[in-house]
Amino acid sequence: MLTVIRGAGDIATGTALRLWRSGVQVVMTDLPNPTAIRRTVCFSQAIVLGRATVEDVTAVRAETAAEALALLKENVIPVLPDPEGACISRLRPDAVVDAILAKKNLGTKITDAPVVVGVGPGFTAGVDCHAVVETMRGHTLGRTYYKGSALPNTGIPGLIGGFSGERVLRAPADGVFCQKLDIGAQVTEGDVAGEVQGIPMRCTLTGVLRGILADGTPVFKGMKAGDVDPRGQEANCFTASDKALAVGGGVLEAVFHLSRG
Repeated sequence: MLTVIRGAGDIATGTALRLWRSGVQVVMTDLPNPTAIRRTVCFSQAIVLGRATVEDVTAVRAETAAEALALLKENVIPVLPDPEGACISRLRPDAVVDAILAKKNLGTKITDAPVVVGVGPGFTAGVDCHAVVETMRGHTLGRTYYKGSALPNTGIPGLIGGFSGERVLRAPADGVFCQKLDIGAQVTEGDVAGEVQGIPMRCTLTGVLRGILADGTPVFKGMKAGDVDPRGQEANCFTASDKALAVGGGVLEAVFHLSRG
């Protein structure tokens, strides 16, 4: 079984891990210049670095659909710089998963594959996909809907360690991001994690820096640029999150359930 996952950020990567470990061949796509925050757990880094390993699975950059198919034989996950998903028509996969998390559908169609799964808000099962997986933290996280849609986006991050929106660090200005601290750094409230145009981006919590944009990334004021985990456990920075694996489990259910016909 071959599945194409649109998006290769942290949630998409957790989904890829679930599918790959269950015997599903996976090809992923993302932007030519990915903007993932949790870069240590994102297969999108394969586009930047050529190769990226998350936990025990390795992804490798591919330039074409044909190269992606060849890489699958090497027991790695191919990742293409292909935000439009042009490779889908060439690969003719058994399933397509839209895990871009744009909060809206950026072009995925229910006719893209025999099984099409939308992740998070912006999709309606039976209209633009066959199933939708919930991404909102809480009782329904990871639940698969075969009718209807996921909960609407609130714009408020889910609670981790008792904190919500405070966890997110945002670019203080338009310009080019300058990274000051590495992922995994222990931080205290007020520490400067990065800056834009000389304006500091300060940590709003004490904890561990779980994610931060790469140095040199173009940003706009208010853009998500970092993430502090108040639990302070460095190991959490280098493994897929509970949320990513829960969503991945919902996608895994949908792919196998719908593939049974």
